[in-house]
Amino acid sequence: MAGKDRDGLGERFGAALYEPFLRRGERLGMTGRRAELLRRAHGQVVEIGAGTGLNVPHYPASARVVLTEPVPAMYRRLEKRLRGRAGVRSERAQADALPMADASVDTVVSTLVLCTVPDVDRVLAELVRVLRPGGRLLFCEHVRAEDPKRARRQTRLAGPWAAFAQGCRCDRDTVALVKQRFDIEELSTARWRGMPSVVHPLIIGSATPTR
Repeated sequence: MAGKDRDGLGERFGAALYEPFLRRGERLGMTGRRAELLRRAHGQVVEIGAGTGLNVPHYPASARVVLTEPVPAMYRRLEKRLRGRAGVRSERAQADALPMADASVDTVVSTLVLCTVPDVDRVLAELVRVLRPGGRLLFCEHVRAEDPKRARRQTRLAGPWAAFAQGCRCDRDTVALVKQRFDIEELSTARWRGMPSVVHPLIIGSATPTR
């Protein structure tokens, strides 16, 4: 079992508020984006930072899914959501230390995770390790805005936002970081409606490891 076994008051509070805080954004488009992205998941699937399991209803029945989550309070809620579901299981694990053998995974899923991990490159290296040749990363992430004025505002508010949102970085240039380890096959942008403006810019797409 990765990470600490107990979480603090802040982590428990964050887990309790996670879905209520996201609810409006889910209703205004994010649920549909999850469904569209995850219909492409196939074979052996690993999701990093699965949180409370909002992606669970959208996985194809044919996929064999392992949901990983390091935060105990989140993990407990994830376990409850998975009760009675076939073909899906959970593991307590950090995104940079997955309990998977080398080249054993067909699809890795990352939705709203790379904004929060302390070391993105280390996580991406771990995803490259577990993916089979021809394996694919499916992602939906909020990112640094392309518009300079909006990007400066994200930078100015990055500290307060991280303190509020359990370490989430609103100003991370995730596209550039992904390109250091992956070849991006498809990439689209969207607006995360129903959420604070600092996290409005979204990227959605797929990538394969650079070999």
